[in-house]
Amino acid sequence: MAGFFVVFAGIFILAESKLAKRWPLVRFAWPMCFVAAGLFVLVFSDTEMWPFGSQTPWHAITHEAEVLQHKIFSSILLAVGYVQFQRARGRCKARWATWLFPVAGVAGAILLLFHVHNGDMHAPHAMETMEHIQTQHRWFAAAGVGAALANGFAETPQRWQKFFGKAWPTLLIVLGVLLMRYTE
Repeated sequence: MAGFFVVFAGIFILAESKLAKRWPLVRFAWPMCFVAAGLFVLVFSDTEMWPFGSQTPWHAITHEAEVLQHKIFSSILLAVGYVQFQRARGRCKARWATWLFPVAGVAGAILLLFHVHNGDMHAPHAMETMEHIQTQHRWFAAAGVGAALANGFAETPQRWQKFFGKAWPTLLIVLGVLLMRYTE
């Protein structure tokens, strides 16, 4: 589901210049897609935790690295979505806000390279399964770093700014499709 929200964010960014003339509120669409993805990951990423399972959020976060990492990923999505929403409203004009997406995107991608999964390492084909998961994480990280860096270049006045303005939402769409195809 998070992948769908990321794909929609990329589509809204690419179509914003055409759609905003008719529907001005469309400028808020992609930040809200990030907020929705962040909320989805926050609530549904760890089903052994309350409200679905018996573990308290505090216990899960402090005893399982995978749960903590999921909550960090959701926090990144929520922070980027919120700040971009405020930028779209014209309420946040600080220079740091321009660099939040690139910095948070690269940080999230690097963290993803160290994302752990709890699994039964004694199960048949456990090593192949873990390698498959890690390969997918590397692709997510590559697309995420590409989108983050392209966003930074799109926000920086230079000769290739228009190209990067189209590249970063395209890479978001690629990332979203990869997320939608994720399997464990």
